[in-house]
Amino acid sequence: MRKVALKGLVARRARVLSIALAVFLGVGLMSGAYVFTDTINRSFEDIFTEAAQGTDVAVSPRQVVEQDDREPPAFEESLLDRVEAVDGVAAAEGGVEAMGRIVDDEGDSLGSEQAPGLIFSGSSGRFDPQTYEQGRRPDAGGEVALDLAAAEGAGLGIGDRVGVAAEKAQIRPRIVGLTSLGGTSFGGAVSVTLTLAEAQRITGKQGRFDVIAVAAEDGVTPGELRNRIRAELPRSVEVRTGQQRADKQTTDIKEDLSFLSIILLVFAGVSLFVGSFLIFNTFSITVAQRMREFGMLRTLGASRRQILTSVVGEAALIGAIGSVLGLLGGFGFAAGISALFKAFDIDLPNQGTVLATRTVVVALVVGMTVTLVSALFPALRATRVTPMAALAEGDLPDAGRRGRVVTALAVLLVVAGLAMTSLGLFGGLESSSQAAGLMGGGAVLVILGVAIFSPLLVRPLASATGRPIERLTGLTGRLARENAIRKPGRTAATAAALMIGVALVSFVTVFAAGISGSIGDAIDKSFAGDIVLQNQDGFSPIPVAAGQSLTDLEGVDTVSSVGRTQAKVKGAGDSEMVGGVDTETVGQVLKFDWVDGSDETVEGLGATDAIISDSWAASNDVDVGDTIEVTTPTGKALELKAVGSFKDSAGLFGSFLVTDQTLSEDFGNEQAGTTYLALAEGADAKAVQNTVEQRIKRDFPSVEVLNQSELKESQRAQINQLLALIYALLSLAVIVSLFGIVNTLALSILERTRELGLLRAVGMSRKQVKRIVRYEAVITALIGAVLGMVLGVVFSVLVSRPLADEGFSLSFPIVNLLILLVLAALAGVAAAILPSRRAAKLDVLRALSYE
Repeated sequence: MRKVALKGLVARRARVLSIALAVFLGVGLMSGAYVFTDTINRSFEDIFTEAAQGTDVAVSPRQVVEQDDREPPAFEESLLDRVEAVDGVAAAEGGVEAMGRIVDDEGDSLGSEQAPGLIFSGSSGRFDPQTYEQGRRPDAGGEVALDLAAAEGAGLGIGDRVGVAAEKAQIRPRIVGLTSLGGTSFGGAVSVTLTLAEAQRITGKQGRFDVIAVAAEDGVTPGELRNRIRAELPRSVEVRTGQQRADKQTTDIKEDLSFLSIILLVFAGVSLFVGSFLIFNTFSITVAQRMREFGMLRTLGASRRQILTSVVGEAALIGAIGSVLGLLGGFGFAAGISALFKAFDIDLPNQGTVLATRTVVVALVVGMTVTLVSALFPALRATRVTPMAALAEGDLPDAGRRGRVVTALAVLLVVAGLAMTSLGLFGGLESSSQAAGLMGGGAVLVILGVAIFSPLLVRPLASATGRPIERLTGLTGRLARENAIRKPGRTAATAAALMIGVALVSFVTVFAAGISGSIGDAIDKSFAGDIVLQNQDGFSPIPVAAGQSLTDLEGVDTVSSVGRTQAKVKGAGDSEMVGGVDTETVGQVLKFDWVDGSDETVEGLGATDAIISDSWAASNDVDVGDTIEVTTPTGKALELKAVGSFKDSAGLFGSFLVTDQTLSEDFGNEQAGTTYLALAEGADAKAVQNTVEQRIKRDFPSVEVLNQSELKESQRAQINQLLALIYALLSLAVIVSLFGIVNTLALSILERTRELGLLRAVGMSRKQVKRIVRYEAVITALIGAVLGMVLGVVFSVLVSRPLADEGFSLSFPIVNLLILLVLAALAGVAAAILPSRRAAKLDVLRALSYE
């Protein structure tokens, strides 16, 4: 049996290749995702480890509250004297590590706009981990060292000037050195090194440090020195060995980037899921076409178990080949993923490809498991072939009540899937990962249920999609439609692969349209001003001084900033976003959607008062009049009284808002999240905006100036960019499904060789044969597209329901969905190119004598 199986594989090389290709693509993306993220993590680990060289102990601020876009508050530099006085300290040096924006002469950001600029103060040779590839360390206020990768990318060199914008000031120092650290980029970020005094001045950290680097005396271990220093310093700072600090930074960056691995693995899983349909369909057709072979083996004494072992063995071998090739192809996929992210201006570090043992094991196990599970049912069908039935070329036997059982199973899967999805959406689960798991599992069950039930839908769907083709093309269209419904199970399994890809694409398309429309509506409802100032990256804070510099500008009536930071709230999870407003001016630039309160509530907001978001209040069982216990980023404990509630559809304020004075004094926030401008009555809006843009670009290059329509367009552009990235990752699943159509058509043509020969014998031309195959592919693709689009829309409606209270309004982009159907039809035409050519080239005489 082993020899028979191997000879069968050799004889059916094209089928083996198609199955192995499906496994290869899914496993390749999976192993590529692991290689890509492991490489990034190892690169950052090397960077942080190299940065810690020469530092035995590091003192840094304790982060009381996790912050997404800013550093913890710096500590007083007087701690340096206390550190130096500790027994065993050979040397100690304080420094500044801050985020800012690095720009060229035109005010355009260096590096990626999605990555921050990094501002460091220069260290002495003992603590400076950087290599000065050219020039020297800055030693005066007007000097800067720029990282070599950024300099080369911008065409800058020694003697040129670069803009450095921080929280308190912008400077244009002269480049005196070009540096490198670890021989790689910081993930698209740009770093500059200034003197300590200059770094403190422009970041507003005079008299404060972000870090103290300490070197131990000979004979004193880093651990011993850490313990001694820790005993002398307050709990507001953290004391770690240099290696511990590097490990902590590595862990933090891994956690921050963990979503990349999750997203990529999800798309790899989708590709494997789609590939499983291709594998199942190919084995099903192959088993059906090998009835005589299996019957002959049974006649010669082969048992059912041997037949099963033979088919499963073929699947195992193909799965192993595809998995190994996919594992090797993972290196290429990793490079492709990296190039894809670079195309979207997301440049991540790479210091050498990493292939972990986990990657090898998971890739091989998953690839072979998917192949074996997909081939198991066709293998079981092969065992039911009897010698007589096979020799008589009969159909495979089916259980008498199989149709009802399968239909009941399909309905059960759909109902169970919808129940799981609903529980994940509406069950109020505290764990977001648990909710996501239920939603994902529910979606898989629904898709499986629809796929199992879909043979019953093939005839009506084929009629709906095939009748127009038949009316336009006549006999060829009719034959194509009848071929599609001749074996509905086969057509359904082929269409199901494309159905998954189209379901995901249509879901993303509908949901993105809803997000875009909802954001636009929220801006229209909330924005009472005329101009908004925000960071170029769309989320980082901006200097308060940016807005303050415009108060005397002609045509500007009101300037009001909304600050944002994060805080811990007792009983409400890890951290919550908190907004701070100028109670006197915010009502002139923003409109509140009140649930409980009025504009007078904001105007009368006190230092210990808060206005809560209605959705956050409902999620955390907080009502107006309750007291909120808050721990601020500075470690201060506050009790705030909820005096009103509002709907924050645009996400302007966070979970609750306080006065800007409270945000500054108690939360330590001295930056603006966004600044809004209201123009004077009768002012020329375009002229005023041009003046604002000129002043802001000159003094605050990290800030962009937008009017209301530009703000909405900016949000749409960000959504479209994310959408394009998702489409690019989903394309692999669609490609796999198209291979499924190609494979099914090729096997179908082999099965219908005599039929095609007869058609050619009675006068059908080669062109007509090609058209039949193409139209059949189009009908199959449209069946999958229609089913997928229905599923995508259903999932969009379900997912949108919990978001309705947040201001999300579902929108159906009819034109885009119609374009998707057209693209599916064109994909069917593309998939039919090779099979149709093969069908047209059949020799008539050989085809008529084919068995």
